[in-house]
Amino acid sequence: MLKSTVEPECTGQFSPLFIDYIRQQEKLAPFYNAFPKLENFGSVIHNRQFDSSKRAVLVEALKAQYEGGEISEKVAGNVAALENDKTFTVTTGHQLNLFTGPLYFIYKIVSTINLAKQLGAAYPAYRFVPVYWMASEDHDFEEINYFYYAGKKYSWNTTQKGAVGDFELDGSMEELLKEASFVPDFFKEAYRKNTTLAEAVRQYVHHLFGDQGLVIVDGHDRKLKELFIPVIKEELCSGKANDLVNAQSQKLEELGYKSQIFPREINFFYLDKGVRSRIVKTKEGFEVLDTGKAFAEEELLKLVEEDPARFSPNVVLRPLYQEYILPNIAYLGGPAEVAYWLQLKSVFDHYEVDYPMVMPRNFAMIKNVKAQRKAAALGLDEQALFAPYDELKKRHVKANAQSDLDLTEEKRALSAVFEHLGDEAAEIDTTLKHSAEAAKVRALKVLEHFGNKLRQGEERKMDVALRRLKEVKEILFPGGTPQERKVNFLEFYLADEQFIDGLYAHFDPLDFNYMILEQDG
Repeated sequence: MLKSTVEPECTGQFSPLFIDYIRQQEKLAPFYNAFPKLENFGSVIHNRQFDSSKRAVLVEALKAQYEGGEISEKVAGNVAALENDKTFTVTTGHQLNLFTGPLYFIYKIVSTINLAKQLGAAYPAYRFVPVYWMASEDHDFEEINYFYYAGKKYSWNTTQKGAVGDFELDGSMEELLKEASFVPDFFKEAYRKNTTLAEAVRQYVHHLFGDQGLVIVDGHDRKLKELFIPVIKEELCSGKANDLVNAQSQKLEELGYKSQIFPREINFFYLDKGVRSRIVKTKEGFEVLDTGKAFAEEELLKLVEEDPARFSPNVVLRPLYQEYILPNIAYLGGPAEVAYWLQLKSVFDHYEVDYPMVMPRNFAMIKNVKAQRKAAALGLDEQALFAPYDELKKRHVKANAQSDLDLTEEKRALSAVFEHLGDEAAEIDTTLKHSAEAAKVRALKVLEHFGNKLRQGEERKMDVALRRLKEVKEILFPGGTPQERKVNFLEFYLADEQFIDGLYAHFDPLDFNYMILEQDG
Protein backbone atom coordinates (compact mmCIF):
# COMPACT_ATOMS: atom_id res chain seq x y z
CA MET A 1 0.00 0.00 0.00
CA LEU A 2 1.06 3.57 -0.70
CA LYS A 3 0.49 6.14 2.02
CA SER A 4 -0.37 9.83 1.92
CA THR A 5 -1.80 12.06 4.63
CA VAL A 6 -4.27 14.90 5.07
CA GLU A 7 -4.36 17.29 8.00
CA PRO A 8 -7.33 16.53 10.30
CA GLU A 9 -8.71 20.06 9.89
CA CYS A 10 -9.18 19.43 6.17
CA THR A 11 -11.45 16.42 6.63
CA GLY A 12 -14.36 18.15 8.36
CA GLN A 13 -14.69 15.15 10.71
CA PHE A 14 -13.36 16.50 13.99
CA SER A 15 -14.61 18.83 16.71
CA PRO A 16 -12.87 22.12 17.55
CA LEU A 17 -11.89 20.65 20.95
CA PHE A 18 -10.15 17.70 19.34
CA ILE A 19 -8.35 19.87 16.77
CA ASP A 20 -7.22 22.37 19.40
CA TYR A 21 -5.94 19.53 21.59
CA ILE A 22 -3.78 17.89 18.94
CA ARG A 23 -2.52 21.37 17.95
CA GLN A 24 -1.54 21.93 21.61
CA GLN A 25 -3.53 25.10 22.16
CA GLU A 26 -2.24 26.61 25.39
CA LYS A 27 -5.73 27.16 26.81
CA LEU A 28 -6.22 23.37 27.05
CA ALA A 29 -3.00 22.72 28.99
CA PRO A 30 -4.77 22.65 32.41
CA PHE A 31 -6.95 19.74 31.27
CA TYR A 32 -4.15 17.16 30.91
CA ASN A 33 -0.69 16.40 32.27
CA ALA A 34 1.62 15.83 29.31
CA PHE A 35 1.07 15.98 25.56
CA PRO A 36 1.75 12.71 23.69
CA LYS A 37 5.19 13.27 22.19
CA LEU A 38 7.86 10.58 22.25
CA GLU A 39 10.21 12.75 24.30
CA ASN A 40 7.50 13.42 26.93
CA PHE A 41 7.06 9.76 27.84
CA GLY A 42 10.25 9.71 29.91
CA SER A 43 8.84 11.90 32.68
CA VAL A 44 5.46 10.12 32.57
CA ILE A 45 7.19 6.75 33.04
CA HIS A 46 9.35 8.10 35.84
CA ASN A 47 6.38 9.60 37.69
CA ARG A 48 3.94 6.72 37.24
CA GLN A 49 3.12 5.28 40.64
CA PHE A 50 1.68 1.77 40.77
CA ASP A 51 1.73 -0.41 43.86
CA SER A 52 3.41 -3.82 43.59
CA SER A 53 0.46 -5.44 45.37
CA LYS A 54 -1.83 -4.20 42.60
CA ARG A 55 0.52 -5.71 40.04
CA ALA A 56 0.26 -9.08 41.75
CA VAL A 57 -3.55 -8.94 41.74
CA LEU A 58 -3.59 -7.86 38.10
CA VAL A 59 -1.36 -10.72 36.98
CA GLU A 60 -3.38 -13.25 38.99
CA ALA A 61 -6.65 -11.95 37.47
CA LEU A 62 -5.27 -12.02 33.92
CA LYS A 63 -3.98 -15.56 34.27
CA ALA A 64 -7.44 -16.61 35.45
CA GLN A 65 -9.09 -14.81 32.53
CA TYR A 66 -6.88 -16.61 30.01
CA GLU A 67 -7.19 -19.99 31.74
CA GLY A 68 -8.62 -22.67 29.47
CA GLY A 69 -8.27 -20.53 26.33
CA GLU A 70 -5.61 -19.76 23.78
CA ILE A 71 -2.60 -17.72 24.86
CA SER A 72 0.45 -17.06 22.73
CA GLU A 73 3.97 -17.11 24.09
CA LYS A 74 4.23 -13.33 23.66
CA VAL A 75 0.99 -12.68 25.52
CA ALA A 76 1.95 -15.03 28.35
CA GLY A 77 5.29 -13.26 28.60
CA ASN A 78 3.64 -9.85 28.72
CA VAL A 79 1.18 -10.95 31.40
CA ALA A 80 4.02 -12.27 33.56
CA ALA A 81 6.08 -9.12 32.96
CA LEU A 82 3.32 -6.92 34.41
CA GLU A 83 4.46 -7.95 37.87
CA ASN A 84 7.75 -6.14 37.23
CA ASP A 85 7.84 -2.47 38.23
CA LYS A 86 9.61 -1.60 34.96
CA THR A 87 6.66 -2.80 32.88
CA PHE A 88 3.91 -0.43 31.81
CA THR A 89 0.82 -0.68 29.65
CA VAL A 90 -0.53 1.37 26.75
CA THR A 91 -4.25 0.81 26.37
CA THR A 92 -7.19 1.15 24.05
CA GLY A 93 -10.76 0.11 24.78
CA HIS A 94 -13.76 -0.77 22.71
CA GLN A 95 -17.13 -2.46 22.69
CA LEU A 96 -17.60 -6.14 21.85
CA ASN A 97 -18.60 -5.56 18.24
CA LEU A 98 -19.72 -8.48 16.12
CA PHE A 99 -16.87 -9.73 13.93
CA THR A 100 -14.89 -6.61 15.06
CA GLY A 101 -17.55 -4.20 13.72
CA PRO A 102 -16.22 -1.20 11.75
CA LEU A 103 -12.60 -0.79 10.65
CA TYR A 104 -11.63 1.61 13.42
CA PHE A 105 -11.78 -1.25 15.95
CA ILE A 106 -8.79 -2.72 14.11
CA TYR A 107 -7.17 0.70 13.78
CA LYS A 108 -7.33 1.28 17.54
CA ILE A 109 -5.52 -1.93 18.33
CA VAL A 110 -2.89 -1.56 15.59
CA SER A 111 -2.15 1.99 16.82
CA THR A 112 -1.76 0.70 20.39
CA ILE A 113 0.55 -2.15 19.39
CA ASN A 114 2.70 0.19 17.33
CA LEU A 115 2.95 2.67 20.22
CA ALA A 116 4.23 -0.10 22.49
CA LYS A 117 6.87 -0.94 19.88
CA GLN A 118 7.96 2.69 19.50
CA LEU A 119 8.24 3.16 23.25
CA GLY A 120 10.21 -0.06 23.59
CA ALA A 121 12.73 1.22 21.06
CA ALA A 122 12.95 4.69 22.62
CA TYR A 123 13.07 3.52 26.28
CA PRO A 124 14.80 0.11 26.25
CA ALA A 125 15.14 -0.03 30.04
CA TYR A 126 11.38 -0.59 30.29
CA ARG A 127 8.82 -2.97 28.85
CA PHE A 128 5.58 -1.76 27.28
CA VAL A 129 2.56 -4.02 26.97
CA PRO A 130 -0.26 -3.22 24.52
CA VAL A 131 -3.69 -3.74 26.11
CA TYR A 132 -7.19 -4.06 24.69
CA TRP A 133 -9.79 -3.28 27.37
CA MET A 134 -13.00 -5.18 26.59
CA ALA A 135 -16.12 -3.15 27.31
CA SER A 136 -17.81 -6.32 28.53
CA GLU A 137 -20.01 -4.47 31.05
CA ASP A 138 -21.54 -2.19 28.44
CA HIS A 139 -25.28 -2.70 27.93
CA ASP A 140 -25.87 -0.82 24.67
CA PHE A 141 -26.45 -3.98 22.64
CA GLU A 142 -28.03 -2.06 19.73
CA GLU A 143 -24.65 -0.40 19.12
CA ILE A 144 -22.79 -3.67 18.63
CA ASN A 145 -25.27 -6.28 17.36
CA TYR A 146 -24.46 -5.86 13.66
CA PHE A 147 -21.75 -5.44 11.08
CA TYR A 148 -21.66 -4.50 7.41
CA TYR A 149 -20.09 -6.50 4.63
CA ALA A 150 -20.34 -5.76 0.89
CA GLY A 151 -23.05 -3.21 1.61
CA LYS A 152 -25.27 -5.63 3.52
CA LYS A 153 -26.09 -5.42 7.21
CA TYR A 154 -25.80 -8.63 9.25
CA SER A 155 -27.44 -8.58 12.71
CA TRP A 156 -27.54 -10.78 15.79
CA ASN A 157 -31.11 -10.82 17.07
CA THR A 158 -31.48 -11.77 20.72
CA THR A 159 -33.72 -10.58 23.54
CA GLN A 160 -31.01 -10.88 26.21
CA LYS A 161 -30.46 -7.89 28.52
CA GLY A 162 -27.75 -6.61 30.81
CA ALA A 163 -23.98 -6.56 30.34
CA VAL A 164 -23.28 -7.68 26.78
CA GLY A 165 -20.19 -9.64 27.78
CA ASP A 166 -22.47 -12.07 29.62
CA PHE A 167 -24.75 -12.65 26.62
CA GLU A 168 -24.98 -16.34 25.83
CA LEU A 169 -24.15 -17.50 22.32
CA ASP A 170 -27.42 -19.29 21.67
CA GLY A 171 -29.25 -20.50 18.59
CA SER A 172 -29.74 -16.97 17.31
CA MET A 173 -25.97 -16.65 16.94
CA GLU A 174 -25.89 -19.90 14.97
CA GLU A 175 -28.46 -18.44 12.60
CA LEU A 176 -26.22 -15.42 12.02
CA LEU A 177 -23.19 -17.65 11.38
CA LYS A 178 -25.12 -19.54 8.73
CA GLU A 179 -26.19 -16.28 7.07
CA ALA A 180 -22.64 -14.88 7.21
CA SER A 181 -21.07 -18.10 5.92
CA PHE A 182 -18.26 -16.13 4.24
CA VAL A 183 -16.55 -15.22 7.56
CA PRO A 184 -13.21 -16.95 8.28
CA ASP A 185 -13.18 -20.13 10.35
CA PHE A 186 -11.51 -18.44 13.34
CA PHE A 187 -14.64 -16.32 13.81
CA LYS A 188 -16.94 -19.33 13.50
CA GLU A 189 -14.87 -21.23 16.04
CA ALA A 190 -14.84 -18.31 18.48
CA TYR A 191 -18.62 -17.94 18.41
CA ARG A 192 -19.35 -21.67 18.46
CA LYS A 193 -16.75 -22.87 20.94
CA ASN A 194 -17.48 -20.34 23.69
CA THR A 195 -20.44 -19.75 25.99
CA THR A 196 -20.50 -15.95 26.22
CA LEU A 197 -19.86 -13.01 23.93
CA ALA A 198 -16.89 -11.84 26.04
CA GLU A 199 -15.22 -15.25 25.67
CA ALA A 200 -15.76 -15.22 21.90
CA VAL A 201 -14.34 -11.71 21.50
CA ARG A 202 -11.31 -12.63 23.58
CA GLN A 203 -10.67 -15.61 21.32
CA TYR A 204 -10.98 -13.83 17.98
CA VAL A 205 -9.02 -10.76 19.12
CA HIS A 206 -6.28 -13.07 20.36
CA HIS A 207 -6.27 -14.86 17.02
CA LEU A 208 -5.77 -11.56 15.19
CA PHE A 209 -3.31 -9.89 17.57
CA GLY A 210 -1.89 -12.53 19.92
CA ASP A 211 1.32 -12.79 17.90
CA GLN A 212 1.91 -9.09 18.71
CA GLY A 213 1.60 -9.70 22.45
CA LEU A 214 -1.71 -7.86 22.87
CA VAL A 215 -3.09 -8.47 26.37
CA ILE A 216 -6.87 -8.53 26.65
CA VAL A 217 -8.28 -7.20 29.92
CA ASP A 218 -11.85 -7.79 31.07
CA GLY A 219 -12.68 -5.32 33.84
CA HIS A 220 -15.75 -7.39 34.73
CA ASP A 221 -13.66 -9.26 37.29
CA ARG A 222 -14.19 -9.65 41.03
CA LYS A 223 -10.49 -9.53 41.95
CA LEU A 224 -9.95 -6.34 39.97
CA LYS A 225 -13.11 -4.74 41.35
CA GLU A 226 -11.89 -5.46 44.89
CA LEU A 227 -9.04 -3.03 44.26
CA PHE A 228 -11.61 -0.37 43.39
CA ILE A 229 -13.71 -0.76 46.58
CA PRO A 230 -12.52 2.51 48.20
CA VAL A 231 -13.60 4.53 45.16
CA ILE A 232 -16.95 2.71 44.87
CA LYS A 233 -17.75 3.48 48.50
CA GLU A 234 -16.74 7.12 48.35
CA GLU A 235 -18.67 7.73 45.14
CA LEU A 236 -21.83 6.14 46.52
CA CYS A 237 -21.65 8.30 49.63
CA SER A 238 -20.32 11.60 48.27
CA GLY A 239 -20.91 11.70 44.51
CA LYS A 240 -17.63 13.58 44.25
CA ALA A 241 -17.05 12.84 40.55
CA ASN A 242 -20.30 14.55 39.64
CA ASP A 243 -19.16 17.89 41.10
CA LEU A 244 -15.63 17.59 39.72
CA VAL A 245 -16.64 16.74 36.17
CA ASN A 246 -19.36 19.40 36.08
CA ALA A 247 -16.83 22.02 37.17
CA GLN A 248 -14.33 20.84 34.55
CA SER A 249 -17.03 20.79 31.87
CA GLN A 250 -18.06 24.33 32.74
CA LYS A 251 -14.47 25.52 32.28
CA LEU A 252 -14.35 23.88 28.85
CA GLU A 253 -17.71 25.39 27.91
CA GLU A 254 -16.46 28.84 28.94
CA LEU A 255 -13.66 28.30 26.41
CA GLY A 256 -16.26 27.60 23.75
CA TYR A 257 -16.24 23.80 23.70
CA LYS A 258 -19.13 21.36 23.98
CA SER A 259 -19.22 18.67 26.66
CA GLN A 260 -18.97 15.09 25.46
CA ILE A 261 -20.22 13.33 28.59
CA PHE A 262 -22.53 14.32 31.43
CA PRO A 263 -22.02 12.94 34.95
CA ARG A 264 -24.69 11.82 37.39
CA GLU A 265 -24.94 12.04 41.15
CA ILE A 266 -23.93 8.36 41.24
CA ASN A 267 -21.80 7.13 38.35
CA PHE A 268 -22.27 3.41 38.92
CA PHE A 269 -24.65 0.82 37.57
CA TYR A 270 -25.90 -2.19 39.51
CA LEU A 271 -24.82 -5.35 37.70
CA ASP A 272 -26.50 -8.75 37.84
CA LYS A 273 -27.55 -11.47 35.44
CA GLY A 274 -29.60 -9.73 32.76
CA VAL A 275 -29.41 -6.38 34.57
CA ARG A 276 -27.24 -3.28 34.30
CA SER A 277 -29.28 -0.46 35.80
CA ARG A 278 -28.48 2.90 37.34
CA ILE A 279 -28.10 3.32 41.08
CA VAL A 280 -29.85 6.45 42.36
CA LYS A 281 -30.14 8.04 45.78
CA THR A 282 -33.49 8.16 47.57
CA LYS A 283 -34.64 9.55 50.91
CA GLU A 284 -34.38 6.08 52.40
CA GLY A 285 -31.03 5.18 50.83
CA PHE A 286 -30.56 3.86 47.30
CA GLU A 287 -32.62 2.37 44.50
CA VAL A 288 -31.74 0.39 41.38
CA LEU A 289 -33.87 1.81 38.59
CA ASP A 290 -36.43 -0.43 36.89
CA THR A 291 -35.68 -3.42 39.13
CA GLY A 292 -37.61 -2.82 42.36
CA LYS A 293 -34.36 -3.22 44.32
CA ALA A 294 -33.76 -0.80 47.19
CA PHE A 295 -30.99 -0.58 49.80
CA ALA A 296 -30.29 1.33 52.96
CA GLU A 297 -26.86 2.98 52.82
CA GLU A 298 -25.39 0.46 55.26
CA GLU A 299 -26.73 -2.44 53.20
CA LEU A 300 -25.31 -1.14 49.96
CA LEU A 301 -21.87 -0.45 51.44
CA LYS A 302 -21.85 -3.95 52.88
CA LEU A 303 -22.64 -5.32 49.42
CA VAL A 304 -19.68 -3.38 48.02
CA GLU A 305 -17.42 -5.23 50.46
CA GLU A 306 -19.00 -8.62 49.83
CA ASP A 307 -19.46 -8.46 46.08
CA PRO A 308 -17.83 -5.45 44.37
CA ALA A 309 -18.46 -7.07 40.97
CA ARG A 310 -22.08 -5.93 41.39
CA PHE A 311 -20.94 -2.34 40.76
CA SER A 312 -20.16 -1.22 37.22
CA PRO A 313 -18.66 2.22 36.53
CA ASN A 314 -20.23 4.35 33.82
CA VAL A 315 -18.35 6.40 31.21
CA VAL A 316 -17.30 8.93 33.88
CA LEU A 317 -15.56 6.46 36.19
CA ARG A 318 -14.56 3.66 33.82
CA PRO A 319 -11.36 5.53 32.81
CA LEU A 320 -10.46 5.95 36.49
CA TYR A 321 -11.10 2.24 37.12
CA GLN A 322 -8.86 1.35 34.19
CA GLU A 323 -5.98 3.47 35.44
CA TYR A 324 -6.57 2.26 39.01
CA ILE A 325 -5.89 -1.37 38.10
CA LEU A 326 -3.35 -1.00 35.25
CA PRO A 327 0.20 0.45 35.29
CA ASN A 328 -0.89 2.50 32.31
CA ILE A 329 0.87 5.48 30.74
CA ALA A 330 -1.19 6.14 27.59
CA TYR A 331 -4.75 5.72 26.41
CA LEU A 332 -5.58 5.72 22.70
CA GLY A 333 -9.11 6.50 21.60
CA GLY A 334 -11.28 8.12 18.98
CA PRO A 335 -11.97 11.86 18.82
CA ALA A 336 -14.98 11.65 21.13
CA GLU A 337 -12.98 9.67 23.70
CA VAL A 338 -10.10 12.16 23.62
CA ALA A 339 -12.61 14.94 24.19
CA TYR A 340 -14.29 13.36 27.21
CA TRP A 341 -11.00 12.38 28.86
CA LEU A 342 -10.28 16.13 29.03
CA GLN A 343 -13.33 16.45 31.29
CA LEU A 344 -11.91 13.93 33.77
CA LYS A 345 -8.48 15.10 34.95
CA SER A 346 -9.81 16.61 38.19
CA VAL A 347 -11.32 13.21 39.11
CA PHE A 348 -7.90 11.62 38.75
CA ASP A 349 -6.34 14.38 40.83
CA HIS A 350 -8.91 13.90 43.58
CA TYR A 351 -8.26 10.15 43.83
CA GLU A 352 -4.49 10.63 43.42
CA VAL A 353 -4.37 8.38 40.36
CA ASP A 354 -1.90 9.25 37.61
CA TYR A 355 -3.59 10.68 34.53
CA PRO A 356 -2.20 9.00 31.39
CA MET A 357 -1.19 10.52 28.11
CA VAL A 358 -4.40 10.80 26.11
CA MET A 359 -3.90 10.37 22.40
CA PRO A 360 -5.94 9.74 19.27
CA ARG A 361 -5.79 6.40 17.52
CA ASN A 362 -4.75 6.50 13.88
CA PHE A 363 -7.36 7.51 11.31
CA ALA A 364 -7.30 5.96 7.85
CA MET A 365 -9.13 5.66 4.55
CA ILE A 366 -8.36 2.79 2.19
CA LYS A 367 -8.66 3.46 -1.54
CA ASN A 368 -9.12 0.25 -3.43
CA VAL A 369 -7.98 0.02 -7.05
CA LYS A 370 -11.43 0.93 -8.35
CA ALA A 371 -11.57 4.11 -6.24
CA GLN A 372 -8.02 5.03 -7.24
CA ARG A 373 -8.75 4.80 -10.95
CA LYS A 374 -11.99 6.75 -10.75
CA ALA A 375 -10.49 9.46 -8.49
CA ALA A 376 -7.51 9.84 -10.84
CA ALA A 377 -9.78 10.12 -13.89
CA LEU A 378 -11.74 12.85 -12.13
CA GLY A 379 -8.61 14.68 -10.99
CA LEU A 380 -9.51 14.41 -7.29
CA ASP A 381 -6.66 15.07 -4.87
CA GLU A 382 -6.60 13.66 -1.33
CA GLN A 383 -8.21 16.67 0.31
CA ALA A 384 -11.02 16.76 -2.26
CA LEU A 385 -12.05 13.24 -1.28
CA PHE A 386 -13.47 14.59 1.99
CA ALA A 387 -15.68 17.25 0.39
CA PRO A 388 -19.44 16.52 0.20
CA TYR A 389 -20.68 15.03 -3.05
CA ASP A 390 -22.86 18.02 -3.91
CA GLU A 391 -19.91 20.36 -3.53
CA LEU A 392 -17.67 18.16 -5.68
CA LYS A 393 -20.43 17.90 -8.26
CA LYS A 394 -20.71 21.70 -8.53
CA ARG A 395 -16.94 22.03 -8.79
CA HIS A 396 -16.76 19.44 -11.53
CA VAL A 397 -19.61 20.89 -13.56
CA LYS A 398 -18.22 24.41 -13.28
CA ALA A 399 -14.70 23.33 -14.21
CA ASN A 400 -15.79 21.28 -17.20
CA ALA A 401 -18.83 23.18 -18.49
CA GLN A 402 -18.76 24.26 -22.14
CA SER A 403 -20.95 27.25 -21.31
CA ASP A 404 -20.20 29.82 -18.63
CA LEU A 405 -22.44 28.77 -15.76
CA ASP A 406 -21.40 31.64 -13.52
CA LEU A 407 -24.09 34.20 -14.28
CA THR A 408 -22.90 36.70 -11.69
CA GLU A 409 -22.00 39.36 -14.26
CA GLU A 410 -25.26 38.84 -16.12
CA LYS A 411 -27.21 39.23 -12.88
CA ARG A 412 -25.30 42.38 -12.03
CA ALA A 413 -25.92 43.88 -15.49
CA LEU A 414 -29.60 42.96 -15.41
CA SER A 415 -30.00 44.54 -11.98
CA ALA A 416 -28.32 47.70 -13.21
CA VAL A 417 -30.71 47.97 -16.16
CA PHE A 418 -33.82 47.78 -13.98
CA GLU A 419 -32.38 50.12 -11.36
CA HIS A 420 -31.62 52.68 -14.10
CA LEU A 421 -35.13 52.30 -15.50
CA GLY A 422 -36.57 52.64 -12.02
CA ASP A 423 -34.70 55.88 -11.40
CA GLU A 424 -35.93 57.36 -14.70
CA ALA A 425 -39.48 56.16 -14.16
CA ALA A 426 -39.55 57.65 -10.67
CA GLU A 427 -39.23 61.13 -12.18
CA ILE A 428 -42.49 60.48 -14.01
CA ASP A 429 -44.32 58.57 -11.28
CA THR A 430 -42.73 57.54 -7.96
CA THR A 431 -44.82 54.36 -7.81
CA LEU A 432 -43.16 53.13 -11.00
CA LYS A 433 -39.88 52.65 -9.10
CA HIS A 434 -41.53 49.86 -7.09
CA SER A 435 -42.79 48.32 -10.32
CA ALA A 436 -39.26 48.36 -11.73
CA GLU A 437 -37.94 46.72 -8.58
CA ALA A 438 -40.57 43.97 -8.82
CA ALA A 439 -39.72 43.48 -12.49
CA LYS A 440 -36.05 43.16 -11.57
CA VAL A 441 -36.84 40.42 -9.05
CA ARG A 442 -38.89 38.53 -11.63
CA ALA A 443 -36.20 38.90 -14.27
CA LEU A 444 -33.47 37.66 -11.91
CA LYS A 445 -35.58 34.62 -11.10
CA VAL A 446 -35.99 33.90 -14.80
CA LEU A 447 -32.23 34.22 -15.25
CA GLU A 448 -31.58 31.95 -12.26
CA HIS A 449 -34.05 29.42 -13.66
CA PHE A 450 -32.30 29.55 -17.02
CA GLY A 451 -28.94 29.09 -15.29
CA ASN A 452 -30.28 25.95 -13.58
CA LYS A 453 -31.45 24.66 -16.96
CA LEU A 454 -27.96 25.25 -18.35
CA ARG A 455 -26.40 23.47 -15.38
CA GLN A 456 -28.75 20.50 -15.72
CA GLY A 457 -27.95 20.28 -19.40
CA GLU A 458 -24.24 20.23 -18.64
CA GLU A 459 -24.81 17.61 -15.93
CA ARG A 460 -26.59 15.38 -18.41
CA LYS A 461 -23.63 15.64 -20.73
CA MET A 462 -21.33 14.85 -17.77
CA ASP A 463 -23.45 11.96 -16.51
CA VAL A 464 -20.64 9.37 -16.77
CA ALA A 465 -18.15 11.52 -14.85
CA LEU A 466 -20.68 12.38 -12.14
CA ARG A 467 -21.63 8.74 -11.78
CA ARG A 468 -17.95 7.94 -11.24
CA LEU A 469 -17.78 10.68 -8.64
CA LYS A 470 -20.75 9.22 -6.78
CA GLU A 471 -19.15 5.75 -6.89
CA VAL A 472 -15.89 7.09 -5.41
CA LYS A 473 -17.77 8.78 -2.59
CA GLU A 474 -19.81 5.64 -1.90
CA ILE A 475 -16.66 3.52 -1.66
CA LEU A 476 -14.93 5.93 0.72
CA PHE A 477 -18.04 7.23 2.51
CA PRO A 478 -20.67 4.47 2.28
CA GLY A 479 -24.09 5.94 3.00
CA GLY A 480 -22.36 9.24 3.76
CA THR A 481 -20.43 7.69 6.67
CA PRO A 482 -16.61 7.67 6.78
CA GLN A 483 -15.37 4.28 5.62
CA GLU A 484 -13.56 3.49 8.87
CA ARG A 485 -16.79 3.94 10.84
CA LYS A 486 -18.88 1.53 8.76
CA VAL A 487 -16.93 -0.93 6.63
CA ASN A 488 -15.74 -4.17 8.24
CA PHE A 489 -12.11 -5.20 7.84
CA LEU A 490 -13.20 -8.42 6.10
CA GLU A 491 -13.78 -6.34 2.97
CA PHE A 492 -9.98 -6.28 2.69
CA TYR A 493 -8.84 -9.23 4.80
CA LEU A 494 -10.69 -11.89 2.79
CA ALA A 495 -8.76 -10.82 -0.31
CA ASP A 496 -5.47 -10.38 1.54
CA GLU A 497 -4.77 -12.07 4.87
CA GLN A 498 -1.71 -9.80 5.23
CA PHE A 499 -3.99 -6.76 5.41
CA ILE A 500 -3.34 -6.08 9.10
CA ASP A 501 0.41 -6.52 8.59
CA GLY A 502 0.17 -3.73 6.02
CA LEU A 503 -1.39 -1.48 8.65
CA TYR A 504 1.50 -2.11 11.05
CA ALA A 505 3.86 -0.91 8.34
CA HIS A 506 2.07 2.42 7.85
CA PHE A 507 0.44 3.37 11.17
CA ASP A 508 2.32 5.84 13.35
CA PRO A 509 0.44 6.55 16.60
CA LEU A 510 2.41 9.75 17.14
CA ASP A 511 1.38 11.18 13.76
CA PHE A 512 -2.12 12.61 14.12
CA ASN A 513 -2.75 13.22 10.42
CA TYR A 514 -5.47 11.34 8.53
CA MET A 515 -3.96 8.57 6.40
CA ILE A 516 -5.01 7.59 2.90
CA LEU A 517 -3.76 4.12 1.98
CA GLU A 518 -3.85 2.98 -1.64
CA GLN A 519 -4.14 -0.74 -2.21
CA ASP A 520 -1.79 -2.36 -4.69
CA GLY A 521 -3.28 -3.22 -8.05
